[in-house]
Amino acid sequence: MGRDSSGMHSTHRMFGCEIQEDGHSNSFWRFGYDGQDHVSLDMETLSWVSANPVALLTKPRLETERCYAEYNKAYLEGPCLTSLHRYLELGGQRFTWREPPTVRVTKHSAQDGGTTLRCWALGFYPQDISLSWWLGEKKLNSKLEYVETRPSGGGTYQMWMAVWVPAGDETQYTCHVQHSSLNHTLTVSWEMPSHPGLMAMVISLILILLVIGGVVSLTKCLQARNKEPYEQAPGDCGEEDSHNS
Repeated sequence: MGRDSSGMHSTHRMFGCEIQEDGHSNSFWRFGYDGQDHVSLDMETLSWVSANPVALLTKPRLETERCYAEYNKAYLEGPCLTSLHRYLELGGQRFTWREPPTVRVTKHSAQDGGTTLRCWALGFYPQDISLSWWLGEKKLNSKLEYVETRPSGGGTYQMWMAVWVPAGDETQYTCHVQHSSLNHTLTVSWEMPSHPGLMAMVISLILILLVIGGVVSLTKCLQARNKEPYEQAPGDCGEEDSHNS
């Protein structure tokens, strides 16, 4: 933290190394000033790169101390990578864990009479994922809405992306999902659900017809009994009529 005539200012330093999935490694060493990028170290030339005009005042002072840049590079390419490899060995399966997303598309009515299709990606790991909406072979860049990736419990993540579509055209849109756990792009579209209301109507109609058939049969049976009160009507209700002689 430093002070000048205008008040208080803050500085910060950020450095680190990383190992990519293909085995290559990268490292960085950067300084910030008042929350903005200030200068960064070029690991190849060991020169300092200015991020804004204010940094032009800092750059010459840093470059007079070349040994400082050499030390930074030696640390990042030595102990930093050694420690990171060790962490990966200790972490084992945790660092190589991949969990594919569960993807589904839901339909929602929009206020303007159209439809919103929402593509859900649930329960995936690691966090980085790509969702996109397509109409045929064209990737859509407008009328989109989404939420940032967020934890969903159990160490996994979730997110969704929605698109506005004209009512009736829902099946023409597809959601494309890319994730490191997948060996191909996953394509999902909205599927028209079965109509439980229609099935209930069919079942109700069948029951009504059965009831009507039973009533008609019972009516015929009673009519036959009334016409022949002292003789058993063939095929009547299966009961024996008896009378006193």
